[in-house]
Amino acid sequence: MEEGEVLLCCLLWAVDGRSAELTAYEDAVLALVPEHGGEVVQRASGNGSGEHPDEVQLYRFPSQSALESYLSDPRRTALAAQRDAAVARTELFPVRFR
Repeated sequence: MEEGEVLLCCLLWAVDGRSAELTAYEDAVLALVPEHGGEVVQRASGNGSGEHPDEVQLYRFPSQSALESYLSDPRRTALAAQRDAAVARTELFPVRFR
């Protein structure tokens, strides 16, 4: 059985005062996405005030296994401490692109 395309939206909130660190972390890990066959379709900055996220991202991966390969990439997982210091909250969910 062939796997289908995976489309995702990711909402990110920075630890107070650490939005620049969140951006730096995301710059580093999102650079790995194409190596796993994925694409960052769109990346937008929010203001992080109230319930609004600091960053919104849309991704496309050719399959669930490609996404899992990206998520388990040792270069990405090696940055877990940087992520934990900068990212307060993440929401990741499937979407449909129109």
